[in-house]
Amino acid sequence: MTGTTLDDYTDRYARRVRGMTASEIRALFAVASRPEVVSLAGGAPYIAALPLDAVGEMLGRLGGEHGVTTLQYGIGQGTLELRERICEVMALSGIDAACGASPEDVVVTVGGQQALDLVARLFLDPGDVVLAEGPTYVGALGVFQAAQAQVVHVPMDSDGLIPEALEAAIADLARAGRRVKFLYTIPTYQNPTGVTLSEERRERVLDICERAGLLVVEDDPYGQLGFEGEAPAPLRARRRDGVFYLSTFSKTFAPGLRVGWILAPHAVRDKLVIASEAQILCPSGYAQAAVATYLSTMPWRQQLKVYREVYRERRDALLDALADLMPAGTTWTRPGGGLFVWATLPDGLDSKAMMPRAIAARVAYVPGTGFYADGTGTGHMRLNFSFPPPERIREGVRRLAGVMEQELATRRVFGAIRGEGPRRGRAGSDTPGPDLA
Repeated sequence: MTGTTLDDYTDRYARRVRGMTASEIRALFAVASRPEVVSLAGGAPYIAALPLDAVGEMLGRLGGEHGVTTLQYGIGQGTLELRERICEVMALSGIDAACGASPEDVVVTVGGQQALDLVARLFLDPGDVVLAEGPTYVGALGVFQAAQAQVVHVPMDSDGLIPEALEAAIADLARAGRRVKFLYTIPTYQNPTGVTLSEERRERVLDICERAGLLVVEDDPYGQLGFEGEAPAPLRARRRDGVFYLSTFSKTFAPGLRVGWILAPHAVRDKLVIASEAQILCPSGYAQAAVATYLSTMPWRQQLKVYREVYRERRDALLDALADLMPAGTTWTRPGGGLFVWATLPDGLDSKAMMPRAIAARVAYVPGTGFYADGTGTGHMRLNFSFPPPERIREGVRRLAGVMEQELATRRVFGAIRGEGPRRGRAGSDTPGPDLA
């Protein structure tokens, strides 16, 4: 007797579909968006910090006065006006004309997610290997899995990706005859850990990749959201050859507009445009005009300062609440920017198994399993501090701590839970620890 399925199309799907799995984060949104739930789960920016009246008037003018152009088709690479503004934004981080940044080599994308997908389409064949920090961005894992590539994680510590571990991974894969295409990295205020790759390690990582002939895909959504001084210069500000720089306006302006970009080596630019045209024909003219006008007419640099202050206050509220309320044995990172804290649970707790009880207690987080390609990370969770106000953050931590205390009490009475998965990684109160992998 053969098995049955609720999906009548199972035997018709392409092989690549077998690697597609639901995002841990997206699956939480329906529950976490309920008003009674304190959500520490998503990565939503605090849009209310924008001058929404002025932004609304600007958007109205784009449709009413300029709709003939903003509501029309455009070119696949994106408008020249926006690409010029993007170069001004990158120059704040040190990626300027002196290091080869040019509007000609910028490709506008539908958010940072399409930028990742385009790079995967251009470079990944089924069976290829991508090296990535462990843990890493869940959306990137989905892209690489859909491309039928294997993600091999490289351990991190408090200074970010460990160069020696990167060298070892490259050597091991070479001995096994595996084809590694690129290193995917979020070196600044990493998602999900909040950790930043140190200045000294940035040069070492670039040197290692150059010697191994590996491309570097640098994802930088958070680099301009630092709370404690300037972040180290991006990798792309140091090397122009072999480094793809991806970023987005979702964290610094408005995620609903879905505007991101790739700064690519000149030889690859045309292929990126062709691949993008095959997907979407062209990015939204209206969304591009909205971002370009915002950057041209509004005090966006001052707005970055507003975001930094709002997020610094909320990060501090989360760190204080964790210090005051978490049960013994819980540790966490202390990010210098970005949107996330990475927490490690006391021995024996499983963040994924605990999630239903947390939701019942009206608090949400993202289990650590979502950030590893192999589903490990049960002993960790990602906590977001950008969206809830400080008092809600503290209340959310209070509820979460209560759930954890109950779990620990149950474990003391009944012992270890059968089928408990392996724990991967360890975090200190200020660092993710040397074996965060």
